[in-house]
Amino acid sequence: MMKAIVAALGLTLALTGGGMAETGAVEKTVMNGETQVGYSVRGEGPLVVMIASTGRGAAEFGPLADRLAERGYKVALPEPRGIGQSTGRLEEVSFHDFGDDFAAVITEEGGDAIVAGHAYGQWIAKTIASDHPDLVRGLALVAGGAKSWPAELSDAITMINDPASSRAQRMEGLMLAFFTDEQTAEPWLEGWHQDVTQSQRAARKLTERDSYWAGGSAPILDLQAGSDPFRPEKSRNEVRDELGADRVTVKVIEGASHALPAAKPVDTADAIADWADTLPRR
Repeated sequence: MMKAIVAALGLTLALTGGGMAETGAVEKTVMNGETQVGYSVRGEGPLVVMIASTGRGAAEFGPLADRLAERGYKVALPEPRGIGQSTGRLEEVSFHDFGDDFAAVITEEGGDAIVAGHAYGQWIAKTIASDHPDLVRGLALVAGGAKSWPAELSDAITMINDPASSRAQRMEGLMLAFFTDEQTAEPWLEGWHQDVTQSQRAARKLTERDSYWAGGSAPILDLQAGSDPFRPEKSRNEVRDELGADRVTVKVIEGASHALPAAKPVDTADAIADWADTLPRR
C-alpha cells in the first residue's frame, strides 16, 4: 500500500514538474543588495514582468500571466517589498530603489523584458526603463492614471487600506475607484497592505519626477480602461501627445475601470501580447 502511495506521488510530481503549481508557476527569489525579491515565473519565450498597483501583490495577476504564457511569453510576477518573500527597507526609499529590485529579477531571467506596470506600477516601470534601458524592450502602462485626478480617488485608496473601514465602506471605495460591478470587486475587499501603500506613497514624494517620467526611450503601450476615473476620456492621448506618436501606442479596453487586469485579465494579456509581438527582439 505504501509503495503504491509513493508511486502515485511520484507520478503526480512528474506531471506537475516536481512540485510546481498547477499553472506551471515556479517560485523564486533574487537579491538586490540586502533586499530579497520574491517572484514567480511561468511560461517560456520573451520576458514580460508585471508590476502591481498601490499596496497590492503581484500574485493576483495569475490569470493574466497564464494567458500571456499561452501566447508564448515567459512571465515574471515580482512582489513589492513587504509582500510575500520580498523583504527590505520600507522607509526613506524612492522609486529608484523599487525599480532596482525588479531590475534584479529582469537580469536574473535574462533581460530584454517587456515591463508592464499596473496603475502605480506604471511609475516603477518607467523608472526601470530610465535607470536600466539595456534591460527593457518595451513598456506597457496598464490603467495608468492621468497627470492629475480627483483627490477623492486617492482618499478612497486610503480608506480601503484602513483596517477600521467596514466592508460596506471598502466596497463603496472599490466601486468609486476601481470596478464597475461588485461581483468582480469582491476579491479586492482583501489583499491590501497598508504599510506597503504608505511606503510607496512616501517614495513618490522622495523621487524627482524628471528622473523617471519619460521612461527612457523604450516603446510604450498606453493601455487604458474605458471607465477608469483615474483616466477620463479627455486624457486619452495625454501620454502620446507628450512622448510622441512614434513611440506611444494607445489602446482602450471597454467595460472596465482602474482595476483593469483583475476585471479583464484575458483582454489585458492579449492587448499586451499583440503589441509586444510587433516589437523587435534585441
